[in-house]
Amino acid sequence: MHRKWVTRGAAILFSAGCAAFCVWTLKAEAAANSASAERQGLLAATPPMGWNSWDAYAETVSESAIKANAAWMAEHLKSYGWEYIVVDEGWYVTNHSTETSGGAPEFSLDANGRYIPAVNSFPSAAEGAGFKPLADYIHSLGLKFGIHILRGIPKEAVHKNLPIAGTSYHAQAAANVSDSCPWNTYNYGLKAGSPAAQAYYNSIAKLYADWGVDFLKVDCISSHPYKGDEIRMLSAALGKIHRPIVLSLSPGPAPLEKAIELRRYAQMWRISDDVWDVWLSDKDFPQGVGNQFARAAKWAASSGPGHWPDADMLPLGRLEPVAGWEKPRTTRLTHDEQRTLLTLWSIFRSPLMMGGNLTLSDDWTQSALTNAELIGVDQHSTGSHAVISTDKAAVWLSTPESGNGAYVAVFNLEATPESFHYSWKELGLTRANYNLRDLWEHEDLGLKEFVDVRLPAHGSALYWAAEH
Repeated sequence: MHRKWVTRGAAILFSAGCAAFCVWTLKAEAAANSASAERQGLLAATPPMGWNSWDAYAETVSESAIKANAAWMAEHLKSYGWEYIVVDEGWYVTNHSTETSGGAPEFSLDANGRYIPAVNSFPSAAEGAGFKPLADYIHSLGLKFGIHILRGIPKEAVHKNLPIAGTSYHAQAAANVSDSCPWNTYNYGLKAGSPAAQAYYNSIAKLYADWGVDFLKVDCISSHPYKGDEIRMLSAALGKIHRPIVLSLSPGPAPLEKAIELRRYAQMWRISDDVWDVWLSDKDFPQGVGNQFARAAKWAASSGPGHWPDADMLPLGRLEPVAGWEKPRTTRLTHDEQRTLLTLWSIFRSPLMMGGNLTLSDDWTQSALTNAELIGVDQHSTGSHAVISTDKAAVWLSTPESGNGAYVAVFNLEATPESFHYSWKELGLTRANYNLRDLWEHEDLGLKEFVDVRLPAHGSALYWAAEH
């Protein structure tokens, strides 16, 4: 389906004989895009954009912190298309002094074996309210609400053999007690093909819909190991409820050979293990920005409305007060490396999930997150692909939804400044020259016969090469 090309922040038009860009208002265009997607009845018609609590708060996130970050997003980012507020792992753990995903955790469960928010962290969840009061607050800001869960069923529910809501089944009939997430021991897996297992997933999907959840991140399911049966059961459960909920699968790397299945059953899935504020890693965990180029190139063809390979969260700004990995800190990535991360994620059309503490964002971070022209590449382009991939450099192209020219991203993968010169023919473009627009510097560069740029270490440039 053809959609008029607009950014969430601004619709940028280029007409023949006119070198000036015309910027329309953000809010009207964002509203129009949202209404269009709703009419199409398609979940995640464009890559989801939002904030996730893990990078800055780990398991210790509180209701007050969620509200503070949501209020900041509503004031500073919402008009640019940022809309999801996602509470990551541990919202049901009542003793956060224990080791993350380990130690001797204690849980908050309802009578039907479903995790519910720990009242000492989320006071509004008292008296059985669950996340509904917090979701209502998020919605009142014009934003959407999400939560993180682990696949499977709580071990505590199985040990107590609690009933499954709305059915005659009990937890022990649903659980596969020989299966548990290898890096988080809270849950047992669920039995493939078991009516009781499907009933349990149906019961949590209904609970989340009643709370007002819009986004569900499910962990230990798309890798470490891949669990296709549980992906299908979760997708079926979400298909039965009255509320549209985006299904996001973690961690990665999801298996490329499962791309068709992932596109069918989920809106997002991770292409790597956790990405943190390092440039390049020789370990599975963590991964760095430089590790994502090869993976993104393999997954780019699987992107499209309703299904988005996910390059992971954005470890930008301040990763505090309790970083999800290592000590609280300001991101170790340089400004140039942060630009490169955002440029690759955007031209690859990854979901954009900010991980840093929004309330501590400095002017530079805020300006990067509100670059409407950058966001337009992520949200409103097609045909993203790598045209040059070496150890020293990468060049990516995508096409604006208007069909006018191409977006061109040039990346310096070296740890020293380097110069790059490419003819349009080398990049697979057919015209002799294009009107070039620098989307980071917001500058018209005029009619060019080639791309010629010097980039800092690990730096990047992002252009619109427009037909004239």
